[in-house]
Amino acid sequence: MFRVDRRFLVNFDWVLLTLLLLVCGMALLNLYSATFSLSTGMPLYIKQCYLLLMGVAGIVFIISFDYKELRLWNYFIYIAIIALLALVIFVGDSAKGAQRWIDLGFFQLQPSEPTKLMIIITLASYYARKEVVDGYSIKDLIVPILLMAIPFTLILVQPDLGTALMLVIIFISMTVFARLRWSSYMILGSTGIAMAVLGWSFVLKPYQKQRVETLLNPAQDTSGSGYQILQSKIAVGSGGWFGRGYMEGTQGHLHFLPERHTDFAFAVWSEEWGFSGCLFFLGIYFFMLAWGLHVAMSARDRFGLFLSFGVVALIFWQAVINLLMILGFLPVVGVPLPLFSYGGSSLLTTLLGMGILMSVRMRRFQSESTLEDCEG
Repeated sequence: MFRVDRRFLVNFDWVLLTLLLLVCGMALLNLYSATFSLSTGMPLYIKQCYLLLMGVAGIVFIISFDYKELRLWNYFIYIAIIALLALVIFVGDSAKGAQRWIDLGFFQLQPSEPTKLMIIITLASYYARKEVVDGYSIKDLIVPILLMAIPFTLILVQPDLGTALMLVIIFISMTVFARLRWSSYMILGSTGIAMAVLGWSFVLKPYQKQRVETLLNPAQDTSGSGYQILQSKIAVGSGGWFGRGYMEGTQGHLHFLPERHTDFAFAVWSEEWGFSGCLFFLGIYFFMLAWGLHVAMSARDRFGLFLSFGVVALIFWQAVINLLMILGFLPVVGVPLPLFSYGGSSLLTTLLGMGILMSVRMRRFQSESTLEDCEG
């Protein structure tokens, strides 16, 4: 399983590693500024450093074996994650009206986070095994839809609408990338619209509906549901061109901005570094994602292609949703900015995804026959 090959070092993706370290370095700077005045026992930025080291260890583990073996472990990973999601319902810790975490003593595991990576591996395995010439029909999509629907339902009852919707977004992204028939687009589109209407009427809770209504008119309740969006927009706007300066932001340090180290971490960065600092960070961040697409396009097998694309899609859509949420263009749905927002489960999941990208890149010289040799 573990093989040492000097070509792995020659083909190691130093570009991706450099971009990853730059993003994580800026994230730690921002986290220190946002939380140094909080009384939380061990400082959160120290905890994040420990989690980052755990994530680096996870990357080393991932790149130590051939990513193609994930296809062999796919069923075990799927069952294990589903078991954890079910376990949360019975023994999970509750906070802010949601039951999403399992207390491991030294770490609060949120199983819905690694579920995102699990669904990527599952869909990549399915589309790699079942290749069609003229596009996937609805019949071909029954299995992946069911595989996605099970964890979607378990996450929705926690409730965690943001993460549940991320599974749907990952499914749509990877399925469209796999190429559908036009009839499939029409059926899925009409079904999606119908499900959205039914979801609004019968599934969404009152506070979730209120978030959407607040998006349309945040000024209607400036001290309640509209407070987060308004304070976030004030923080972003007050940064100007060059920002107020590191650790000089008023919205964050005077505690006007809620969740400033998690969902609204980028609002702190915007206030302190301004438009120029945001442009610099986002330039590096999205270049990292563009490089991830380059890794996907250079993959030597179909599984590596879908696996890499799924990881990039996961990070991209979470980043876009978080940034639009901070700017007031989307309701607050609790989606973090990957690698930047504080949160152990999210950070470890994203770093494991980056490890998968590195593994695909390192083994791009291998032929597709490697998997058959491994399975044999």
